[in-house]
Formats: sequence, structure tokens, C-alpha cells
Amino acid sequence: MSVMLARAYLRASTDEQDALRAHEDLEAFAEARGLPIAGFYVENESGASLQRPELFRLLSDSRPGDVLLVEQVDRLSRLNAADWERLKTEITKRRLRVVALDLPTSHMLAKADPDDFTARMLDALNAMMLDVLAAVARKDYEDRRRRQAQGIARVKAQQPEKYRGRPENLKLQADVRRGLELGLSWSEVISLTKASRVLVAKVAGKLKREASERRATE
Repeated sequence: MSVMLARAYLRASTDEQDALRAHEDLEAFAEARGLPIAGFYVENESGASLQRPELFRLLSDSRPGDVLLVEQVDRLSRLNAADWERLKTEITKRRLRVVALDLPTSHMLAKADPDDFTARMLDALNAMMLDVLAAVARKDYEDRRRRQAQGIARVKAQQPEKYRGRPENLKLQADVRRGLELGLSWSEVISLTKASRVLVAKVAGKLKREASERRATE
């Protein structure tokens, strides 16, 4: 009988956020249940988009019965209803079990196979809860976007002379980029340039995207 494996998915929306933040929590959850983790799939992409290479690499690598492990359902989806259905179809087709730390009803799916009746009941209950939480995550995303747009419009209308984006330090970004291109570690770049880790992550993400675009055109 094949061993059930977990594939942990970690996502943050932007390069400025730390996608690895939940790494230890996922590892501890799996270890407590004797669930081997076959791999961590990490990316900085919007949960409102299906353009997520690491998530689809996870799906491609998975075997029937594997666990797709996430910290929260919104790490997996802030998708609109149509895209969420497309993603669910892929997950179902590959017979994966979605387990989220913030969804206690899903935790039983990280254990060895229960009897057939219990397994079917758990699958049905968990599918319903996933749909609810995915819808809540999408609504939260849309509400935050709307409030942000309203706030910007209000400030622009009331104080147009004060609405200025923070100017970018182009020289510092260039120095960070040069250090990364020379193969220096993030810590070495930070020590030499005095740049923040957030800025180094932003520049590293930009370099990664540029490299991907170059490979796509070759």
C-alpha cells in the first residue's frame, strides 16, 4: 500500500510579503500526525488569479490520495466563483485531500483512510466548508480592494497636492540588483547596501520574472 504524502503550498500575494511565514506551522502539523511532506511549493502570486505556476506544479506532482496542505483556505483561493470551480475540478480529478490548518473539519483527512461511510461524510462536509471559506475569502478580497479604491479617491479629491506615492530609491535598487546578479546572498547584499529585506525580496522577484520571460522567448 502506498504511503499518503502531504504537499505543502505556501503563498503570499506580493514579493514584499513572506510566503514562507507558515512553513513551521505546516511542518509541525504534519509531524504531529506522522504525515510525511513530499515537498514545499512556495510562490508570491495573487490568490485572486489562477496564474500560479507552483500550485499547478504541486498538482502535477501529486498522486491520488495525497494531501494538499495549506495554512488557510485563502492561501489556496481568493478566486472568483468560475475560477474556483476550475481549480476544484483539477483537485478532484487528481483525487487530492485538501487540508487547511484553519479548517478543523479537514484535519481528519490527514489521517489514514477511515471506513468508507465516514470517508464519504468527511469529503462531503469538507467540500461544503471549502466552498464557504473560498467564497468568504473572495468577498474579503473584493471588499478590501473596494475600500482601498474609495480611500485613494477620497484623498485625491480632498487633498490632491498631498497624494504622492513614496519615491523609489532607484540607486539603492540598482545596487541591490548588482549584488544579486553577482551571486551574493541576501544577507550579504543587505550588509553591503543597507537595504531592507523587503526591498531585496522585491528586486529578487523582479530578476526571477525577467529570467522566466527570457527563457520563454528563447
